Amino acid sequence: MKVGTLARSAVLVLDRLVSEGPLTPNQLAKKSNLAPRTVAHALSQLRKYRLCKRQANLMDMRMPLYYANLDRLTEFEIDPNQLRFEQRLYFRIV
Repeated sequence: MKVGTLARSAVLVLDRLVSEGPLTPNQLAKKSNLAPRTVAHALSQLRKYRLCKRQANLMDMRMPLYYANLDRLTEFEIDPNQLRFEQRLYFRIV
């Protein structure tokens, strides 16, 4: 059994995706007060564990939309309502 861990920035981005729905990386950077590079790294961490998904943005194909994978959150027993209170997130990888 492995233990996955997410940095605080990834937890912030995941919280935004859960609460506000599909967002572009630029929107995530503005709403979470993080640098675009930090958001990009957080999104790559979230995609690594399949906690978020990327979808084509039909309005602007250069800016994909990201949204939280709620099924995967329940699989890892992560409570979306408690995300904003977490400093670091640990979960078991099955």
